[in-house]
Amino acid sequence: MKDTLFSSQLSFNTKGILREFSNPIVMGIINATPDSFYGKSRVNNLEMALKKAAEMINEGASILDIGGYSSRPGATEVSEEEEIDRTILLIQAIKKAQPETLISIDTFRSKVALEALKNGADLINDISGGQMDSNIFNVAAEHCCPYILMHMRGTPANMMEHTSYDNLMLNLIHYFSVQIRKAEQAGVKDIIIDPGFGFSKTLDQNFALLSQLDSFWALNKPLLAGLSRKSMIYKTLDTSSEESLNGTTALNMIALKNGAMILRVHDVKAAHQAIALHLKLNAVHKNSKA
Repeated sequence: MKDTLFSSQLSFNTKGILREFSNPIVMGIINATPDSFYGKSRVNNLEMALKKAAEMINEGASILDIGGYSSRPGATEVSEEEEIDRTILLIQAIKKAQPETLISIDTFRSKVALEALKNGADLINDISGGQMDSNIFNVAAEHCCPYILMHMRGTPANMMEHTSYDNLMLNLIHYFSVQIRKAEQAGVKDIIIDPGFGFSKTLDQNFALLSQLDSFWALNKPLLAGLSRKSMIYKTLDTSSEESLNGTTALNMIALKNGAMILRVHDVKAAHQAIALHLKLNAVHKNSKA
């Protein structure tokens, strides 16, 4: 077992405040959508959102990721205005109730990101990595906002038509190098990369990506892994997203071993426990070598 590049710390600046985390952290998913692939992640009203947020924070979430646009294949298209309506009131209410908790807006639209940041959001989580709306880089830079840059080809509607790669890992590293440079040229200071499990990748490609996750160390950016209850788990196990918690935890442990510093999940408690066990294993391993 080798030490990972990012095992010592994770730090980023949110609106002038430096946030430092000595260990991997958990991002909890809250979907203000009627059609996200995992039903229990959806919230339909403010009361439900506040209850879910409090529960996730109590279970160990450091970031709450609020989304108003489902990115699953075949999801219904929504306008910018509807996406804003779905998310802004939730962000305002959660930030008021939990002011110390970091909130991420899950969007690829710069207008939605801007409104979210104005109303309490701290990070931008962009599934398109700036490809669908490059102005989102400017929004992140102007608001001193950490930016999560994910890999995807095409759009959520057609991404599974774009799964052909000359070399999966080399193609992804090239993509990140190009998009990171664009973001940094726009003035974005803190960039987190997300390889995009389930986006524009076949089942086998997802597992190949997980097994080689440490290849992204070359980019010298913190790494987020979003594996929670995805089809690579339930299709492999011939089950459903509802029955994929155990599989999620198993793959999260592999992601942690290979350098992930943020786990984006539906089930915060299980992910928080996985991190605790991962840290214990690392500590004992280091002591045994001393």
